[in-house]
Amino acid sequence: MALAHHQFESIHPFHDGNGRTGRIVNVLYLVKEGLLDIPVLYMREAVEQAATHTLATIHAIKAALFDYKHRIREQHKFCSQDLINNLFTPPYTKIDLVQRDLGVSRLTATKYLDALAATGFVQKQKIGRGNHCVNQALSAILLGQIEARP
Repeated sequence: MALAHHQFESIHPFHDGNGRTGRIVNVLYLVKEGLLDIPVLYMREAVEQAATHTLATIHAIKAALFDYKHRIREQHKFCSQDLINNLFTPPYTKIDLVQRDLGVSRLTATKYLDALAATGFVQKQKIGRGNHCVNQALSAILLGQIEARP
C-alpha cells in the first residue's frame, strides 16, 4: 500500500485533489487485499479521535501516578518506586504480587496493603478466596469515571 501510494503521489496526475485521491487508493487497496470489508473513506476522524482520547488517558494516568507517588511518600515510610509500579500495573494488586515485586514477606506485604487501604489509595475487594486491592485513581480513569483531558 505504501509503495502504491508513493507511486501515485510521485506522478501527481491531477491539478488538485491528489491527497484525497491517494487516500482513496489506499482504502481501495486495503479492500482488495481483504483487510477492510467495505471502503470506508473517512477513517481519519476516527483515528484522530481515538489517538486524542488515548493521549488524554495516558496523561491522566501519568498525573495519577505522580500524585500517588507524592502522597504515599508523605503518608507512609514504606513507599518505594517498586510499590508505585506495582499499584499501576495492572489497576489492582494483591498480597502475592506485592510480596514478589518488592521482595518482602507476606506479613509485610499485607501491612503495606492494609495501610494503603486505610488511607484510601486502594480499595479491598474479595474476589474468590483472596483480596484484590484496586487502585482507586487508575480504576476511575480506565472506567471513564474521571474525564481524561488532552
